[in-house]
Amino acid sequence: MSDAALPAPEDSPSAVPHRRRPRYAGKNPRRFEEKYKEHNPQRYADTVAKVLASGKTPAGMHRPIMVKEILEVLAPVPGELAVDCTLGHGGHAREILARIQPGGRLLGLDTDPIELPRTEARLRTAGFGPEVFTAIRSNFAGLPQALATAGLAGADCILADLGVSSMQLDDPSRGFSVKLDGPLDMRMNPQRGLPASAFLAKTSPDALAELFQENADEPRARDLADALAGKTFATTRSLASATRAVLPHMNKEDMDLTVRRVFQALRIAVNDEFSALDMLLRWLPMCLNPGGRIAILTFHSGEDRRVKKFFSAGLRDGDYADIAHEVIRPSAEERHDNPRCTSAKLRWARKTGVT
Repeated sequence: MSDAALPAPEDSPSAVPHRRRPRYAGKNPRRFEEKYKEHNPQRYADTVAKVLASGKTPAGMHRPIMVKEILEVLAPVPGELAVDCTLGHGGHAREILARIQPGGRLLGLDTDPIELPRTEARLRTAGFGPEVFTAIRSNFAGLPQALATAGLAGADCILADLGVSSMQLDDPSRGFSVKLDGPLDMRMNPQRGLPASAFLAKTSPDALAELFQENADEPRARDLADALAGKTFATTRSLASATRAVLPHMNKEDMDLTVRRVFQALRIAVNDEFSALDMLLRWLPMCLNPGGRIAILTFHSGEDRRVKKFFSAGLRDGDYADIAHEVIRPSAEERHDNPRCTSAKLRWARKTGVT
């Protein structure tokens, strides 16, 4: 194995001190920290293409979901103002930005202090300067304040992708992964709130059972809550092992699904995601210009129920001229190419007024 120089991250300056890539045991790097090709896809395009062709997502790389369908729903045109409430890796934002030029502008919100600067740099490198793209460190519930700070009354199209990004899932230090061991954290913004380990340690069995049911539709919520509530789990692996131990006679596939549900329920609670979503949905009609369009991509039945309820109420109250009466799901081809999109559901609404 050669000791080639460690490639610079895609959003770092090209002039960096020479460093030798760390050695790792075996033929291929297995730990997230040892990977290098997937973290610099521009330099290793052939390797990344093979991973994508196999129906997998390279570590640390996020693939925007239902791009074609979202663009059809939002129908961005030159000169419009767009908002991406969950900027993430910037895949959706980049496609929208290309369609609102010339004369358009996009605000990109994200609460993650680690990924936001990287995505901003990535979009700057793609040619989107401050006059057309503004990155804002904010939860999507802060959309009204973001618009006001930018001196804007409303947006023509708004996107909210409520999924966790692959950069967060694949990095064990963030504590989201059920496969990779790391600190049990799960905070979108590691600088605020309690990590999942502390949240779990202070939660009662009754409260945890309700949380597993509401946040993950977990049928074994009571048994899991009795075993996990009030306990201290420092790492993701220790929580996953304790969850599996509650249901020793379950087959591996169902057991893995249960572990994912437990992690999902805790992540939603740690980040207070449902409250933030409810606040966004209440504010949306006031944040849209007349005829403005909103698209929301959900990944959990609790999220989808909220979006459906608020959109239906908005249509009944005259805030929206039209809404999606059926969810839009990823195509079979996209589900094959990107299994992480399988649970995605897209709903849209159009505000009353001139279109």
